[in-house]
Amino acid sequence: MSTAPINSLLDTDLYKFTMWQTMLHRHPQTQAEYHFVCRNTPQFPLSELLPEVNEALDALCSLSFRPDELAYVRGLRYIKSDFVDFLRIFRLQRDFIRAWAEGETLHIVAEGPQVHVMFFEIHVLAIVHELYSRRLATAGTLAEGRRRLAAKIERLRSFTTESRLRHPFELFDFGVRRRFSGAWHREVVSAFRASLPDHFKGTSNVLLARDLGLVPIGTMAHEYLQTYQALGYRLRDHQKAAFEDWVQEYRGDLGTALTDVIGMDAFLADFDLYFAKLFDGLRHDSGDPVVWGEKALAHYEKLRLDPHTKRLVFSDGLDIERAIALYRHFGDRAQVGFGIGTHLSNDLGLPTLNIVMKLVRCNGQPVAKLSDSPGKTLCDDETFLAYLRQVFGVKAP
Repeated sequence: MSTAPINSLLDTDLYKFTMWQTMLHRHPQTQAEYHFVCRNTPQFPLSELLPEVNEALDALCSLSFRPDELAYVRGLRYIKSDFVDFLRIFRLQRDFIRAWAEGETLHIVAEGPQVHVMFFEIHVLAIVHELYSRRLATAGTLAEGRRRLAAKIERLRSFTTESRLRHPFELFDFGVRRRFSGAWHREVVSAFRASLPDHFKGTSNVLLARDLGLVPIGTMAHEYLQTYQALGYRLRDHQKAAFEDWVQEYRGDLGTALTDVIGMDAFLADFDLYFAKLFDGLRHDSGDPVVWGEKALAHYEKLRLDPHTKRLVFSDGLDIERAIALYRHFGDRAQVGFGIGTHLSNDLGLPTLNIVMKLVRCNGQPVAKLSDSPGKTLCDDETFLAYLRQVFGVKAP
């Protein structure tokens, strides 16, 4: 049995495929650069993982999509046949990604045509965290993880029996990028599927969705909207251009819009009646979730749209108790869903990494995310960051 952290190219988030298809069809010439960043202090220098990371990247770049995997992707109604033809011949290119160490810091950079490098992101994060976790695991780690998993399931069973709000409590797994391991991730998702079939509605992991008969969940991530900052549109119009391309690509499918690339207020300024009618709902990923949800509902009401026909998806650092609290607050007022990541896939009593691999440049130009959460803003060009804030009227923290 392979010890490589990634053994299938389907072992990633659905939104990598949905963004990938859009960029292949609409902006295939885009050049992009992605950087790996660790936001917290690890238990040991990540630079120590460099030989294992390089070995795992070699293995990753040897993979291709198998016929059964292509058949599954082709069966998703929003995936176009020409994209599947592209996947048939696709392979991640080792020349487009490099890893090196400087002191205790591990650096990983993927650079090249965006349609050839954007697919590295989730795989790289899963690789680094699994290699990190292997160093920390003890004989009792899995037993502790199973104890915590059983407690989560029991808590949700008791809660969902009591809950009687207008809209159902719906939970999704969003745990690929920071999971303890691929095997543990599968065990967790399998347990939730078996124990909470009325409330556990899917996973972002395409491989697990296929293997376990779940709905694959996901639409877009920050990189999609950030890319449009460098595609020649007037900067003030880049969000609207990105949403318009999405609408034209998917024609009513995959209708959850991400709101926090420039911040919720700047998002709502662009999310007019046209887009609010075309998109089914919104996804929260930074800032106070209650404040965010209240702004979303107020916006729908201002546009005279019934909030009960729309969905609010919460996905920012959730745990079970926070999801329950948010459901109690919003579950009578709109459809709601909760995407939980690390708290499901890496809660075994070990310290976890807060790692990302973010888009930093497109076509040689800087791009940025202006987060509603301190510490989540990403850009390595302060001049561009200041300009972006000025254009959208966003105050510096």
